[in-house]
Amino acid sequence: MGKVTNQPEKTRIVKEDAVILEDARTLARRFFPRETKQKEAFINRLVENYVAAKDKDTLIMHNPGGWGCTDIENLIDWERSVVEGFKAALTKMQRNWILLQYFRAGSKWYEHLMNFPEQLRYYISGKFFRAELLAAELNFLTGHINNLKIFLLGVSQGAAFGNTVMAYAGNNPNVFSIELGTFFVHMKRRVITNRTLAMDSNGLMPDPVSSFRIKPALKAYSTAPYRWLKYRLTGKPEKFTYCINVPGHEYQWEFPNVGTKIGNFLAASLGYKYDMEK
Repeated sequence: MGKVTNQPEKTRIVKEDAVILEDARTLARRFFPRETKQKEAFINRLVENYVAAKDKDTLIMHNPGGWGCTDIENLIDWERSVVEGFKAALTKMQRNWILLQYFRAGSKWYEHLMNFPEQLRYYISGKFFRAELLAAELNFLTGHINNLKIFLLGVSQGAAFGNTVMAYAGNNPNVFSIELGTFFVHMKRRVITNRTLAMDSNGLMPDPVSSFRIKPALKAYSTAPYRWLKYRLTGKPEKFTYCINVPGHEYQWEFPNVGTKIGNFLAASLGYKYDMEK
């Protein structure tokens, strides 16, 4: 019933969807007046994601935390538990869903470095071109696929990004956002509507990343390099993000305040009576 993909299959740009292709080109001209690789990539993504989602009724658009480049298989365990729980809830509701990911950056260290100025502008201004592009994509998909519901799903930096996408998407009634542990820098700009579920606590303890409790957050980040080095020296290397352990900034699906709340929001958004216990 469901399908997971990081990038939809490289679809031949389908001849029967020539109208979609032309509409994608028209939209791309708004953001990319000149013929560039970025423009071509945007058009291809629009068409490929349309083809992937056109027979579905629900699309999960996952925005990874951190730098925003981690695929499903390599997510930190608690973020992965939310993705898996979300998929299971949709299956239980008998939704015909698909999961896609939106990567905000490349996975190489030099790509992080190149992306830093854009991230810094985002922190300061709240404006993010990639968020504007994704919002346009989501509006494109709901405009071309009848009754498609789209759920942005993000944690930490991905949560903040999802909220920014919602702002760019406007009042699209078919786009929703689930935001867990938004980074405090973005709190002053956050906008919550009835299509947004924003969670700043896992129900067990406050989240210092959201509430700007600086001491535990600083401790976690300052000790992370030593933890990373320890794993390397013992022959069990881990990604740096896995070494940042901030108590309270964990949203395991199994926590009562996490899975139940997300399931209820999902059910209400889809008009479905959903009992987490059954």
